Amino acid sequence: MMGAMASWHEFESQAPELARSARRLMDTYRHKVLASLRKDGSPRVSGIETSFGDGEVWTGSMPGAVKAADLRHDPRMAIHVTSRAPEEADPSSWEGDLKLAGRAVEVAGDDRPAAFRAAHPDSDLFRIELTEVAWTRVEGDELVITSWREGAGVREFRRK
Repeated sequence: MMGAMASWHEFESQAPELARSARRLMDTYRHKVLASLRKDGSPRVSGIETSFGDGEVWTGSMPGAVKAADLRHDPRMAIHVTSRAPEEADPSSWEGDLKLAGRAVEVAGDDRPAAFRAAHPDSDLFRIELTEVAWTRVEGDELVITSWREGAGVREFRRK
């Protein structure tokens, strides 16, 4: 059973600094990786793109895509955003990795935003409800992980 979920807007309200960094990475790197679960429970990773609108994170797929079938069967998912490798001499130049986890909720028919219906009439659309977000990066000689969980707020971990 999944815990409490948050829209992107709710996440932004609860963790504005982390949300700004997360949004920057998501906007900068168009291609992301979606982790979903197959019917037999084994993991599947697929390339995706995301967009923002109406205080939500959205992702879609072409009709008949297996990732959409996975999400319909079990909506639990995670999204991974990677960035360019750092300069070898300066590990802290790495922008970091971003991970989002939660549930993908299908939005079908006339419930889909009009702009999406017009641009992608046959595509599947999912709204992402968040349970956690984590940004991992290097600052100086430390690995820094800033994470947020719905209901628990923001925490930061540092490791040398």
